[in-house]
Amino acid sequence: MEIRDARPEDWPAVWAFAAPIVASGEHFLWEADTPEARLRAFWIEKEAPASALVAVVEDGSVDGRVVGIAEIHPNQPGRGSHIANAGFMVDPAVRGKGVGRALGAAALARAKADGFTAMQFNAVVATNTRAVDLWHALGFRTLAVLPETFRHPTQGLVGMHLMFREL
Repeated sequence: MEIRDARPEDWPAVWAFAAPIVASGEHFLWEADTPEARLRAFWIEKEAPASALVAVVEDGSVDGRVVGIAEIHPNQPGRGSHIANAGFMVDPAVRGKGVGRALGAAALARAKADGFTAMQFNAVVATNTRAVDLWHALGFRTLAVLPETFRHPTQGLVGMHLMFREL
């Protein structure tokens, strides 16, 4: 697996797995009908100090197959801009194969190289236990679980983890 900077031409491969993930309503705050252009701008079209990474696996094609994406940006503007925030999405077809862990580690390294001093996640859905466990394994602490802050499509109101890790 290779982790590299995302390119605009990666979007169709990302959209192939992102569209059903967003539509499921289980892991992200976006509405199921969020326009593709808005998601493309968020995930791919980053300007400094933000960046985006993709995970690529060999599939016989020239460039391989994009199976995951991470985006990194300042958590807050101005005096809070030294703290990174990030989003991650992995193709369900490769979950459990280390893609999320590799993207997480690469995003932490990129954030540190870009001068961020810590990374904060404001909204890790509590029912997304794979993500919560992964972030704990990568050194994040849950500072709080904010109760009933996410409208899960099947489980009703569930909490979201506020997570933090120094770089």
